[in-house]
Amino acid sequence: MSDKTIVHEGPSVSIPASDIEFVNTGVKTEKGELMAGPAYGDLQNGRHGTFVRMPAGFTSPVHTHTEDYYAVVVEGVGSNHAPDEAAAPLSVGSYWFQRGEEAHVTECLSEEDCLFFIVQPGRFDYEIQK
Repeated sequence: MSDKTIVHEGPSVSIPASDIEFVNTGVKTEKGELMAGPAYGDLQNGRHGTFVRMPAGFTSPVHTHTEDYYAVVVEGVGSNHAPDEAAAPLSVGSYWFQRGEEAHVTECLSEEDCLFFIVQPGRFDYEIQK
C-alpha cells in the first residue's frame, strides 16, 4: 500500500480527429498562420495538450517560450532547432523536447501542412527574439 495520493486530470475522453476545432493563434508568416486545436487544458492559461497545425513551408522567426514543451510529429515533416543549426527533418512519429526560454526555430519542411501535438506544463507564449 502506498501513501502517495493520486491526482487525476479529469474524466476519460475520446475525440475523433474530425471533431477537433482549430483556432487562430496570431502567429503568422507569409506562408500562413499557426492554428491550435485543444485536446485538454487551455493553452492560454495553463497546462495543456494541443494540436498545432503549421502551414507547408512555414519557418518561424527565432523565438522562445517561457515553459518547456514536448512535441510529436503527427503529419508532415517538421524541424525544431537552434538558430545557428541546420534543419534536421523530423518525420511522422518523431519527437522533440524544447526547453523553455531557449531560442529556436520551428519549421514545416514538407509540401503538405504539418501537424504537431504539444504538451506543456504551463501556458503557451511566443516571444520573437530580435
